Amino acid sequence: MRPRRNTPFGDAAWDNRRMNRPVEIGTTHDYRTRFLQLALRADALRFGEFTLKSGRLSPYFFNAGRFDSGTALAELAACYVDAVDAAGIEFDLLFGPAYKGIPLATAVACEYARRGRDLPLAFNRKEAKAHGEGGMLIGAPLAGRKVLIVDDVITAGTAIREALAIIREGGGTPAGIAIALDRQERVREDAAGSAAQSVASEHGIGVVAVAGLGDLLAFTGERAELVHHRDALLAYRARYGIA
Repeated sequence: MRPRRNTPFGDAAWDNRRMNRPVEIGTTHDYRTRFLQLALRADALRFGEFTLKSGRLSPYFFNAGRFDSGTALAELAACYVDAVDAAGIEFDLLFGPAYKGIPLATAVACEYARRGRDLPLAFNRKEAKAHGEGGMLIGAPLAGRKVLIVDDVITAGTAIREALAIIREGGGTPAGIAIALDRQERVREDAAGSAAQSVASEHGIGVVAVAGLGDLLAFTGERAELVHHRDALLAYRARYGIA
């Protein structure tokens, strides 16, 4: 029997972040497969050579801004909800960090409502509003709530750390973070962990990704039209991937 990992959400969340464990993604009912197929259709996932903000040359690029229609956002939200529910996170409010987290959290709230769970929703402004209701927050009060943060990715972790501070200042308790794609790579070449792992370790909460680099490798390996990208992905993981 495989030993259990000490993660906030148990084996499901751990497996979603593992890099070297084979991932079974063979049916259209699997949320990881559905997400990657959707990302390709929406052109949110692209293969080639891309220079990242970090300066690294990446063989793939993910841009959640390309989920730019009601149908695409609805399908994406269903993938988020399936991933979050599989991880077993206990929460009672959704929070979307400005800016990309706002439509994502809103879409996830709508998907939960469609499934019969009406959740309160909140998000922040980048700058405090000096008129009207004022302040940094929009939406439901955070006080006393167990808050799930919904965002696209964790790169440096700056936006997520800001969101965690806002939630705590508002009297809420961060319950977890849900992201679309975990690149599962080291923040710096001399670092041991990824940005997601760093945030999880610093704040004692788990990060659940709809899919990770390991899932992407399995996905490309199963598709003839994508398999030629696999060697570049493997080389990138060998150089920058987390252990």
